[in-house]
Amino acid sequence: MDFSWIWIGIKEGFAEMTWLEAVAVFFGIASVIYSIKKNILVFPTGMVSTIIYVYICLQYKLYADMGINAYYFGMSVYGWYLWSRPPGEKEELPVTWLSKKGIIQSVALLLGSYAALYFVLSNFTDSDVPYWDSFTTASAFVGMFLMAKKKVENWIAWIITDIVSVPLYYYKGLMLTSFQFLFFTVLATIGLIEWIKSAKNKKAEYA
Repeated sequence: MDFSWIWIGIKEGFAEMTWLEAVAVFFGIASVIYSIKKNILVFPTGMVSTIIYVYICLQYKLYADMGINAYYFGMSVYGWYLWSRPPGEKEELPVTWLSKKGIIQSVALLLGSYAALYFVLSNFTDSDVPYWDSFTTASAFVGMFLMAKKKVENWIAWIITDIVSVPLYYYKGLMLTSFQFLFFTVLATIGLIEWIKSAKNKKAEYA
């Protein structure tokens, strides 16, 4: 199988990359790595990346992604607060699974936010990718909310977001960002495995 297109895409991405995109990519990758390690630095590094992407997405007419990056920033503040103030006498907020009710609420949040975003993008903006921009934003919306609460399922939402974001950003000409999301898919899979182990260990401690 010929994978030369990957190398060509990476070279094109570096050739077209602005210093601003490079900084955003660097801090974005750092944030995901810190998230895998359950390190609170996931939030300040993520905040740097997201505030830059608000500007970048505005330039490329990715309005829903611009909004979700602004949301990331706000949720990072919320997550930072939760992680630094664990409930009771626990040293840190534990990694846990969603309850059945939580799963239903997360799915409802995904579908509801997708419908609302698509309506706004298709009727009130000049976006040429309303379906995909709305979907990646809705799934990321759920992922960030669940990450702030240290739920294992946040990684499932991120994997879905990352897979769809790869062709979306490639289509918009943001090559390096596209390959960043390809890398994010790998990191999110690792994160899912690590957090499953952590949740099992926590459950065993309280058994």
